[in-house]
Amino acid sequence: MRILTDLTRMWLTRSPKPFLFRREFDAVLPYADCEGLGLYVHIPFCRSICNFCPYCKVPYEKEACDRYLDALIREIRLVGAQYPGKKTVTSLYFGGGTPALAADRVGEIIAAIREHFTVTEGIGIELHPDDVRPDVLRTLREAGVTIISIGIQSFRPKYQRILGRKSVDAEALRRALSEVKFETVSMDFIFALPEQTFEDLRADIDTAFAVGANHAAVYPFIDFTFTSSAVKPMPKKQKRDLLDRLTLYCAERGYRRDSIWTFSNEPDARYSSMTRDHYLGFGCSAVTLLRDQFKINTFSVDAYCDRLAEGTLPTALTLRFTRRQRMIYWLFWTAYSTRVDPRAFEAFFGVPLDRMYGLEVKLAKRLGWIEERNGLYCLTLKGAFFYHYYENYYTLAYIDKMWGILRHEAFPREIRL
Repeated sequence: MRILTDLTRMWLTRSPKPFLFRREFDAVLPYADCEGLGLYVHIPFCRSICNFCPYCKVPYEKEACDRYLDALIREIRLVGAQYPGKKTVTSLYFGGGTPALAADRVGEIIAAIREHFTVTEGIGIELHPDDVRPDVLRTLREAGVTIISIGIQSFRPKYQRILGRKSVDAEALRRALSEVKFETVSMDFIFALPEQTFEDLRADIDTAFAVGANHAAVYPFIDFTFTSSAVKPMPKKQKRDLLDRLTLYCAERGYRRDSIWTFSNEPDARYSSMTRDHYLGFGCSAVTLLRDQFKINTFSVDAYCDRLAEGTLPTALTLRFTRRQRMIYWLFWTAYSTRVDPRAFEAFFGVPLDRMYGLEVKLAKRLGWIEERNGLYCLTLKGAFFYHYYENYYTLAYIDKMWGILRHEAFPREIRL
């Protein structure tokens, strides 16, 4: 697994140099000239901890949560004050954790954001099904939230039991969503669970759209080494069959595919905090991507709060990209949308894509992974699966290692990937 990702990295960056993350940071973040800038806010508190979830989270306690949110607002203001005036950004997303546990303070956080940033494409937040209630939804809507993503995982009781979660009341969701309206209502599902069939996935998608969703995300189960989940990954052939059949089914129904794993039944419905050229991350474990560097905040809630109390950024690690490394990062996450625009690549890097990766583009076409349509390189069904397959390797070789270390060390000296 690690050999595959290392060889791919060395080939595409034309260098044996690893991704080197060091315990360093810039006191002033160079985001002033970053176009297409998105914002992400992480709130790590949960009522209970799901054993399959790899994200940074801690059990909810009101006092600890309030202390954390005070620090979060300090970080937003510390970073925002570095730009004269208000910086225009595309979007703002809240993730976790269970951000709705802080629903009564989301408006305060958004107000702090708006002191320094102008959000043009909406504000999104992740929700646990338990929080899809009219009172919570109204609070969020009044705070400025326009997009919600509900972590269903599956409407089938069998798979909720496998994941250690309780069953979801679809009718209660429908009633709540009919009372309070949002521009996008996305529902998240997990595929490649034990014995899961296409019929299971189709029923989940159909139920989602029937109860009020206009967007659905179907993410693969990934077996992170540091989680306590006993769920076994599905074999490659079965996963490919599931993803292909689901994609074809959604196409037959006229749903738009806007990423490897997401589909919508309305043209303007979308939910993605990942496909941005640049973004600023606020909160513990949040990531910042700038033109020449990648930063990740400490995973420790206490260390995060202590740093901000000192007026210091809570960055745990920084990667200074080589030019080729930045190109590969851009291409990888742009391809997540299932299409790459070579004009956008040239606009970002000042050099044609075919000059830098012409051989790889020809090879991908020959293998049937991409096809050219209207000047774009678009992933085929086969290409989308192999993107998923490689992303699984990338996640387990790189992200799993980094997150595993950061869960135990607030500020590691360095990590080589």
